[in-house]
Amino acid sequence: MLDYNVLGGKCNRGLSVVDSYKLLKGVDVLTEEEMFLASTLGWCIEWLQAFFLVLDDIMDDSHTRRGQPCWFRVSQVGLIAVNDGILLRNHISRMLRLHFKKKPYYADLLDLFNEVEFKTASGQMLDLITTHEGEKDLTKYNIGVHRRIVQFKTAYYSFYLPVACALLLSGESLENYSAVENILVEMGTYFQVQDDYLDCYGDPEFIGKIGTDIEDYKCSWLVVQALERADESQKSILFENYGKKDPACVAKVKDLYKELNLENYESEYNASIHFIHLSMFSFDNMPTGNVLLSIHQIIPRIF
Repeated sequence: MLDYNVLGGKCNRGLSVVDSYKLLKGVDVLTEEEMFLASTLGWCIEWLQAFFLVLDDIMDDSHTRRGQPCWFRVSQVGLIAVNDGILLRNHISRMLRLHFKKKPYYADLLDLFNEVEFKTASGQMLDLITTHEGEKDLTKYNIGVHRRIVQFKTAYYSFYLPVACALLLSGESLENYSAVENILVEMGTYFQVQDDYLDCYGDPEFIGKIGTDIEDYKCSWLVVQALERADESQKSILFENYGKKDPACVAKVKDLYKELNLENYESEYNASIHFIHLSMFSFDNMPTGNVLLSIHQIIPRIF
């Protein structure tokens, strides 16, 4: 179960703990103990990711993940996958207790993982209630709703958590780095824009899953942009076809996206990334500035 669900991804979140810790310490090579502790926290984040994905695939009734059937669709697994997800989450608490209980930042690590899990679950709830069967209403989809879902569901555990772990390893107090948190959450928001785009236009062989945002009535960046740009006749096409599993309806939505030039989202997306880069160099506070400069160096890995 662990091999099937934890391995197989790019492990960017886990590797970002190690990279961030090296950059914060200003070294190219960590000691054996430092590398072990950073790697352990990295794997804890990968377990957390696996926990989220196993349950998310069940809730979304997804078919593939990382180029293979979702865990709950594997023969003889089914809804046992729910309990497997709980086991994955419990691995984290056990690893933290085993390797960090005597560390002065142990309580902070527990608080960090618990708070990030709560935020992610809250984002998942927002995502689910906006797509609830019988209450579908595209008029409630806007960029504000999209940002709230994305920030809670994706940004905190994918972007903030790895760097926050590295900060705690470095003996820092997270209370002193609220600016870092804000920038990382912003990065996570624009990462999800890219993910929404790939769900529609990405090659399943490349991204490892079959995109179903249109069929699942997701509040994605693409549909929010379409609603903002479409005239009344174009909106009627969205209202009639969005959220339906019929391939013909999906094709009509994609044709509308093409008509609205949503395939060429890169200019807006890259402008947003440029804004994030500039923001990193706008802090006079030296500790915050140094951390943001470190983050700047690991952006290519994440994006």
